[in-house]
Amino acid sequence: MMPASNFPMSDSVRRAYKDGQEDEILLPLVLTDMMDKPVGRIKSGDSVIFYNIRGEREIELTRSLTENNFSEFPVSDGLDLNFATMIEYQKGLKAQVAFPPEETLHDTLSDIISSHNLRQAKITEAEKAVHVGFFFNGKKMELLPGEERIVVPTRKDVALFDEAPEMSIEKISAATVDKIHDSDCNFIVVNFPNVDVVGHIENEAAVIRAIEVVDKHTGIVIEAAQKEGMPVIVTADHGTVEKWFYPDGAVDTGHTDSPVPFILLHPDKKLALSKKGELTDVAPTVLKILGLKAPRLMTGSSLIEDTSFAPAKRLLLIILDGWGLNENVKVNLITRSRTPVMDNLIKNHPMAELDAAGEAVGLPEGTVGNSEAGHLHIGAGRKIFSDRLKIDWAIADNTFFDNDAFLSMMRKAKNAGRPLHLIGIVSFFSSHGSINHLFGLMDLAKKEGIKELYMHSMLGRRGEIPESGAQYIKKIEEKTISLKLGKVVSVIGRYWSMDREENWDRIEKTYRMLIYGEGTKVSGA
Repeated sequence: MMPASNFPMSDSVRRAYKDGQEDEILLPLVLTDMMDKPVGRIKSGDSVIFYNIRGEREIELTRSLTENNFSEFPVSDGLDLNFATMIEYQKGLKAQVAFPPEETLHDTLSDIISSHNLRQAKITEAEKAVHVGFFFNGKKMELLPGEERIVVPTRKDVALFDEAPEMSIEKISAATVDKIHDSDCNFIVVNFPNVDVVGHIENEAAVIRAIEVVDKHTGIVIEAAQKEGMPVIVTADHGTVEKWFYPDGAVDTGHTDSPVPFILLHPDKKLALSKKGELTDVAPTVLKILGLKAPRLMTGSSLIEDTSFAPAKRLLLIILDGWGLNENVKVNLITRSRTPVMDNLIKNHPMAELDAAGEAVGLPEGTVGNSEAGHLHIGAGRKIFSDRLKIDWAIADNTFFDNDAFLSMMRKAKNAGRPLHLIGIVSFFSSHGSINHLFGLMDLAKKEGIKELYMHSMLGRRGEIPESGAQYIKKIEEKTISLKLGKVVSVIGRYWSMDREENWDRIEKTYRMLIYGEGTKVSGA
């Protein structure tokens, strides 16, 4: 058992660092009382608010805590929680939603292509399936007429992808070439996820391997498309490893605010592109190449400078996930890698630089891009305000503190004399949530007269300085002291809590921490 301190959980996270652990894969830490028993476990009848946003990595844990007939691993019978989520993670979950989704988007790129009776295929591996399907299509999960989604299974034989930076790219590439040879398929979208996925791991050699294998397979699919006479667009959803270092030399494994490339390979060599644009300009450009009229809702503009050319019957769109542009070669792992294909494309074909972060993709000014916002804006062709921005606005205008879902959870807890639990990521930069949202909930709990308030925190150093998790946990502990309310009672790496590939052993570890208090004990006496 670890000794007590004024900041027990943040101190314990720092000790875990010394033992070789990192935020992302931090093993569970559990606060205990003077009798060495876990404090603040989630029990039947308690109220819980899962304050994460985005949602695709939050579904599995939510299911385990709320489904009556959950069967992926053993769970406690009759937990019967009052449960709320910040946004809707998935339709049908047994949870009250604080910020329900707006209507699904219509007249997206995929909608227009489908409405003209053209066939389209979206290809990636499971790691990015939700982005290439759900988000690209305007937050619609169902297939459109004429649409096919090819999802290559993500490998299960490695713990982290720095062990296999190639991931499943061979199969993605092969599936793409097969569709290129299918003359009835008019529009093909392929996402190569390696740079983004491996770029979140602090392993420079592995990242370089990921960059180089993406470059290689970009060349393979382009060659196949050109043999079929297809125009090709190469772009990205956001940056990652082109800013590998912070100014102080520490490694930055997060997303960036860099622009991304938009490269056009077209049989008409006279075509020219605007030099600057945004991700919202991709969809109108695709439609112009295919000879289709952009709908009124698409406020983006075609990047092709005005000129007449014959419409194409087919088009390949390649999304290099996480491939940003940065002229500072000292911090740019892409420029340190062997990328003959991309080097040739940039040198010999028209290219625009697209803004892919902050306000350009509906995020708060100055924030980095992410795959959700990137794919949503590529497919929508117009600016969509993010959940994070809408929640920030709600805090600013105080409507956050009148939210029916939050008040319902808190009043049920107060009236029943039960605790309130707040679960979620602790970060400012994460696309999955903000510590400011947690602080807003803590302030509301104080206002509503909650007597027992417990925080269960997830860490993950994506876009954060080294050992940032301990700093965030200390901020929460300081907040509990200033409010004279609440305790941080659980801390765990997001690797174990935020999965989307049915790695149920990871979710079970988080579940058993939350319900049974399994983990390294931290004295809070």
